Amino acid sequence: MQAAHPDMIVHYVVQEQMKGQSEAIRLAREFIHGPTLIAFSDTLIETDLGFLNDETADGIAWVKTMPDPRRFGVVETDAEGWAVRLIEKPQDMSKNNVVVGFYYFRDGNQLIDAIDEQVKRKIQLKGEYFLADAINLMLGYGARFRTQKTEIWLDAGIPEALLETNRYLLDHGRGNHDFQAEMGGVTIVPPVSIAPGVRLECSVIGPHVTLGEGCSITSAVVRNSIIDAGTQISDIVIEGSLIGRNVNLQGRAEKLNIGDNSWMEM
Repeated sequence: MQAAHPDMIVHYVVQEQMKGQSEAIRLAREFIHGPTLIAFSDTLIETDLGFLNDETADGIAWVKTMPDPRRFGVVETDAEGWAVRLIEKPQDMSKNNVVVGFYYFRDGNQLIDAIDEQVKRKIQLKGEYFLADAINLMLGYGARFRTQKTEIWLDAGIPEALLETNRYLLDHGRGNHDFQAEMGGVTIVPPVSIAPGVRLECSVIGPHVTLGEGCSITSAVVRNSIIDAGTQISDIVIEGSLIGRNVNLQGRAEKLNIGDNSWMEM
């Protein structure tokens, strides 16, 4: 954040125990006052926030219509479009306005009060306190919430969705096409994003590939994949894969999801 946004003041609060979204927000209570935006870290949306200066609702949940909402949370609304309740991970598909993990609260203190009540009453699911339940408490106290639709929602909660998000960003101008390979025999098939310090030799990179700083790719074909910083790959064809940091990978064609600091030979 400091490198990308040096003019912003950023505070970090660590959630030592995974007790859910509401508990994470509660830990940051000293920084939450007045108008508040909450964005989940595994989601990206495109939206215009200019209307918020004139907003009169107590809160807004951004939503997108999805054919299968069961992995997410949904909003049930009345005939006038006001939120009646939020349902986390519904078991049926009758309500499909999926909450995309982006919220506005006119008064962050009211949200914290609702979370305090949620924790006091132990309103949780499988040991976690979900933000949807805190919002439902606010609705019960008379808060007026509405929904705001977005057509562009990029989810990064599972590997397939993360790769889809990577493809969308690269297709919409987030790549770089001027990378100059330091060694010969390299073909770049845009769109790609290649960080500084990447070394390429006798390889085909792209389309839809993101390479982190300091990667080394030799005698390989990489398509539709994200390779994190410091990873070394050779003698392999990779497609539809996520590879973590400081991985050493060599072998044959595979589809892989590999964590940080790994070593593999195939």
